Amino acid sequence: MGQANRIIASLVKPRGLVMLAALALPGVAHASADGIPGRLSVADMFLQADWVVKLVMIGLLAASVLTWTVFAAKQKQLSAIGKEERTRLDALRSLRGIGDAEGAIAANPLIAAARDELSLSADALDDREGVKERVASRLERHEALCARRMMRGINVLATIGSTAPFVGLFGTVWGIMNAFVGIAEKQTTNLAVVAPGIAEALLATAMGLIAAIPAVVIYNHFSKQVAANRAVISDGSAVVMQIVSRDLSRGTAKAG
Repeated sequence: MGQANRIIASLVKPRGLVMLAALALPGVAHASADGIPGRLSVADMFLQADWVVKLVMIGLLAASVLTWTVFAAKQKQLSAIGKEERTRLDALRSLRGIGDAEGAIAANPLIAAARDELSLSADALDDREGVKERVASRLERHEALCARRMMRGINVLATIGSTAPFVGLFGTVWGIMNAFVGIAEKQTTNLAVVAPGIAEALLATAMGLIAAIPAVVIYNHFSKQVAANRAVISDGSAVVMQIVSRDLSRGTAKAG
């Protein structure tokens, strides 16, 4: 009789009530445990995410792949352009006059632009200042054209860098909204139940940052490379202007 009283008293305590409920509703207890994943990997979070969040993640992954593709292609291109322009600049500095340009030096676009203008101004070479202005204008246009070609494909990095975090944030907000809907449906605030949905939502923000940070860094790197290459082209234009000015002073300016 005393042992039976002790059992009843233990069940009245909070811990005993929990044990009693577990014994009375074994199916519910096991169902709750089975509904909570033991561990969550990145792949698991992606597969369990809402379709909108999945689309956001796929888009951010595509943006990240595009970023590194642009990096590989433009790095090779800009390095080659920089090397070529420095070689051309060294060759230009060895010229005394436009007429001395032969072979590879004559194929330099800056020399070609100067010769074209001298040819068109053959009957107006006495107007030295006018000839210089027209040659300088042609050289400036060539420099601007080179800059546009070098920047082609780089601006997409700025777009990715500025928009990817907000796209990821959109996925996070959408995922958290779904998590709160799940809380309302299950009528529980148990963290173990709602944590997977929140983790899936936060993964979208993480992927947005993964896409944006390299894009911004690479864009700044390429901007510096383009500025450096453009400075070399500008130096070449200055050398050509000096050569044209010498030819005009000597009276030996001609197209070729």
